[in-house]
Amino acid sequence: MTSLKRVTVTPDATRCSTCMLNAICLPLGMARNDVVKMDELIKERLRVPKGRTLYRQGDPAEAIYGLRSGSMKTQIEDAAGLIQITGFLLPGEILGIDGLMNATQLSHAIALEDTEICVIRLDEMDQVAAELPSLNLQLRRLMSKEISRSHQQLLTISGLRSEQRLAAFLLNLSQRLSVLGYSPYQFFLRMSREEIGNFLGLTLETVSRLFSRFAREGLIRIQQREVQILDLTGLQNLSGGDCA
Repeated sequence: MTSLKRVTVTPDATRCSTCMLNAICLPLGMARNDVVKMDELIKERLRVPKGRTLYRQGDPAEAIYGLRSGSMKTQIEDAAGLIQITGFLLPGEILGIDGLMNATQLSHAIALEDTEICVIRLDEMDQVAAELPSLNLQLRRLMSKEISRSHQQLLTISGLRSEQRLAAFLLNLSQRLSVLGYSPYQFFLRMSREEIGNFLGLTLETVSRLFSRFAREGLIRIQQREVQILDLTGLQNLSGGDCA
């Protein structure tokens, strides 16, 4: 992990039991008493400036990370330097799960904007898990979610037309922002069109052309990275599937 600003979590700081994100983050569905026990896991946070790396592909997997504010992308890189973006993460979502099996990070995690991360160290998590069976259940849920997300991405890239891919991407982002309490109809894209294209298996030119087409057809209004969804049903019909 590159050198990042570390913030010690003091007893009076926001923790899992008092965090507004605990209904969608690691404690999702856990009993109140169990969530309070989770508080001892979060002893530090990291502040990751825009463009900086939280961890790199091949680094030892020593922790998993809860995104508290900001946004990040994950990407893998082959020996020839070819990059494939594998995800865009929002507050309340977890990074580093894919590194648990072999204790090695399988991707790079890079901040799309100034971001704050809760650090959950694996050795301490193992100690708490012995007294907290529900934590193991949560980890299995997160692993299952990661596998499901990977399968969905593969299906999107291999089975959908280019306009379906972009429509599904916008709907998925809209739904996730809505869960966070933000408007599902108007939002700012933290990722570039080139990054969206890389993630969806499309060229930059195709993404730009489709954004223009969606705007002409009255589905969205877009100005640089600001998107307003004008016809949610139209986008859903165009995507042709469940984008949750």
